Amino acid sequence: MLDDLVLFIDGEAIVLDKPAGLPVDPPRDGSPSIVARADELRFTFQREPTPVHRLDRDTSGCLLLARNPKAHARFQQAFEQGRVTKRYLAILDGIPAGESGEIDLALAKVSTAETGWRMVGDAKGKPARTNWRVLRTVGDRALVALFPETGRTHQIRVHMAEGLGCPVAGDPVYGRGGRHGMLLHAIGLMVPRDNKPAIDVTAPWPRSFVAAGFDEA
Repeated sequence: MLDDLVLFIDGEAIVLDKPAGLPVDPPRDGSPSIVARADELRFTFQREPTPVHRLDRDTSGCLLLARNPKAHARFQQAFEQGRVTKRYLAILDGIPAGESGEIDLALAKVSTAETGWRMVGDAKGKPARTNWRVLRTVGDRALVALFPETGRTHQIRVHMAEGLGCPVAGDPVYGRGGRHGMLLHAIGLMVPRDNKPAIDVTAPWPRSFVAAGFDEA
């Protein structure tokens, strides 16, 4: 049940700890999604909440939904103005050179009949920036904290693979996949509000990270 995943709720917003493997929008194959099951999140409201942003199907963690259209518009504006702080954790295949940095790599969409679509670094694409910091290493893998300043499709995944040369472990598109799934987690979300305290949420440590050898510090 989706109501078991609620990390925060008030009259304007719900933040879910989205599981990996559950898409936000209904996929073409008709399998379950957050939007298709939003009626589970009405609680006492007549309206179903609506997602303000998106996480990839295989990314877990903090997902913000608005409980009314006015709140949705305000939250969306905060995202567009860059006032929302997003914190991610990822386990990378490989260890980056250096302890921290910023990746400034514009992204564009490419598509072929054989392999479908994907995002690639392209100077003519849309601007995209991600700050990163290594937290610790285990063997030939690194746990990194990520702070995207923009919100492009597959931004973190491409920035890790192309910008750092260390794809997200388990990434089936930009890496080599893996038995623990894609190890990318939206651990924190802070959304400022003008007349109310900010929404400031931290998601639980993902079990997939523990299975991959990275316990919570």
